[in-house]
Amino acid sequence: MTWEIVGSITGVELIAAGPGVRVRGYLNRAYGRARWRKLKGTATVRLPNGEMRHVELHWYEAHGIGRKDLKIKRYLDES
Repeated sequence: MTWEIVGSITGVELIAAGPGVRVRGYLNRAYGRARWRKLKGTATVRLPNGEMRHVELHWYEAHGIGRKDLKIKRYLDES
């Protein structure tokens, strides 16, 4: 990751779970078999140039494995 989360992720929502997660095969091979969920939420991040932005994040998560493959999907502030 070239950016870092500052603070905590808020407004967490479930997008997909179990067989609804399209990349489940990849996640099982890369991180281990588990009941994967795709989630989204908002957070403040520090970009590589030092700029702070409020963004929407998407990631995959499983019990005992944690958050994997965090992605910035949208910038929510107007900069």
